[in-house]
Amino acid sequence: MSDAVRDFRFAVNVTPREGILDPQGRAVEQSLPHLDVHNVSGVRVGRRVELTVSAADEAAARAVVERLAHELFSNPLIEAFEVVALGPAAAAGVRA
Repeated sequence: MSDAVRDFRFAVNVTPREGILDPQGRAVEQSLPHLDVHNVSGVRVGRRVELTVSAADEAAARAVVERLAHELFSNPLIEAFEVVALGPAAAAGVRA
């Protein structure tokens, strides 16, 4: 078993929770007809945070990202988050 530390890339997508007012999403949705875009609804606007974590394995790296997403990147009362693995950092062209 190796003690090597590797880099893992993740994205955290943060959006308003269902049932929470999203004025930015509503403004975007209301502007779509002005752009001659129709049949689009349910627009929700959020943010995305991408980061590289150095850890022994992906599970340990994900645990760090989950903690950051819950405690720093989102407000759990009004926002939901999703953690997405982006693959090894080297594949993303990122060096730690």
